[in-house]
Amino acid sequence: MTNSIDEIEYTDLILATGTNTTENHPVIGAKIKRAVKQQGAKLIVIDPRKIDLVKYADIWLCQKPGTDVAVFNGMMNVIISEGLEAKEYIVERTEGFDALKTTVAKYTPEYVEKISGVPAEDLRKAARLYAGAKSASILYAMGITQHISGTDNVKSIANLSMICGNVGIEGGGVNPLRGQNNVQGACDMGGLPNVYPAYQQVANEDARKKFETAWGAILSPKPGLTLMEMMAAAGSGAVKALYIMGENPLLSDPDLHHVKKELQNLELLVVQDIFMTETAEIADVVLPVASFAEKDGTFSNTERRVQRVRKAIEPPGEAITDWEAICGISNKFGYPMHYSSAKEIFEEVATVTPSYAGITYKRIDKEGIQWPCPTSDHKGTKFLHKDRFSRGLGLFSAIEFIEPNEWPDKEYPLILTTGRVLYHYHTGTMTTRAQGPSERCPESLVEINPADADRLGISDGQMVKVTSRRGFVEAKAQITDKSTKGTIFMNFHFAAAPVNLLTNPALDPTGKIPELKVCAVKLAAA
Repeated sequence: MTNSIDEIEYTDLILATGTNTTENHPVIGAKIKRAVKQQGAKLIVIDPRKIDLVKYADIWLCQKPGTDVAVFNGMMNVIISEGLEAKEYIVERTEGFDALKTTVAKYTPEYVEKISGVPAEDLRKAARLYAGAKSASILYAMGITQHISGTDNVKSIANLSMICGNVGIEGGGVNPLRGQNNVQGACDMGGLPNVYPAYQQVANEDARKKFETAWGAILSPKPGLTLMEMMAAAGSGAVKALYIMGENPLLSDPDLHHVKKELQNLELLVVQDIFMTETAEIADVVLPVASFAEKDGTFSNTERRVQRVRKAIEPPGEAITDWEAICGISNKFGYPMHYSSAKEIFEEVATVTPSYAGITYKRIDKEGIQWPCPTSDHKGTKFLHKDRFSRGLGLFSAIEFIEPNEWPDKEYPLILTTGRVLYHYHTGTMTTRAQGPSERCPESLVEINPADADRLGISDGQMVKVTSRRGFVEAKAQITDKSTKGTIFMNFHFAAAPVNLLTNPALDPTGKIPELKVCAVKLAAA
């Protein structure tokens, strides 16, 4: 997040897009509700489902899945044509505006309505509402990123925020809500194929030499593979072994039939986890490790806040911490890793990670600090880009709308989109083993609009078969107006109805994220 969670409650306007916040991020969802009900904030929701936040919204733009770029361009078209843009901010702090202006000129509200289904007048109302706010925060999640246009979607959100001067101010910004508790921290530590910690590029010679010196090793200047590229390489034989930590691709990745074949083609599969997941069941070696409550360390959350995690109980059986498992294997390979604690590792982190340089265990003993925190007397950074962007000027990107990889047709006439529910987490590795969540939500459901259910002769609670070009699953129907006509929704938590047997592995060409949110399917009684 460029800004902070607490700012959400006191901003003038919130635009929530591609985020079912009350179910996926309920603490932040509560802050949005309080902002609207107690602080008078305006709320725009852009989502193809009638999520809970719609009840609190001043306006709901219900777009066809996969048409987000057209909607954002349409809002900017209105803002520019009516002279509502932040003219001084654009001149002083940005570049590339003329190219953006030329591109969005054709995205009139009427043109966007044909693409997205969003009524032209609703688009105008939303654009004026957003542009009229003194501070406006854009919140988004995987409903924006899990498309072949995911990178374009994010750039378009940045365009919209900058065009109204909302980047670099309190209560504004572009704020991704991370999908898991330490996704931000994993990325900060170099858990991406093209960067070292603090997003220092592996292709940058100075950065590479710094880490070679720190780690006493020769490092490759070539970026590694993304998750989906690793799977493809496993299938082709280019990758011989995979070491999977805390991930369950046999439920979370698209086109599961193909994923299983790719994993089974490996010479060695090692899975490190706290439970015997579906992926662990086919592994050659399973390493049992400690859960979050059984180890010390830090998490860095969605607002860049580095926080302490403290051991509350002893790990069961022979389970050890993740870092101990990694160090043990590294030592066997002949590269010595002789750390004595998570604290010692964090101290090394601070020496090679400029944004963490001023953070110590002592400083975050009671309250976390938001990076960047470059020195020991720095208080941390509440929001980014206050006086200037890290690159100097903020860059507008002229983005054209591209269609999803797969649209409905005569054979597969419906759109399937996927997501989470309040009671379960990711692939249910933990939550489906817990009594309370399983009582509240015991199975996967197929959410169907009443009009589609009536047309297909499907009743509430009936077992239905959902089929895509890649496979089929059977689950119970739930007739609800949460799903709009022509679109069905399923969650991906349950192994008994693995929805990712259906989803499309087509990738965003830049971010290499699969298009999990748009998939053509057909539906029938089971």
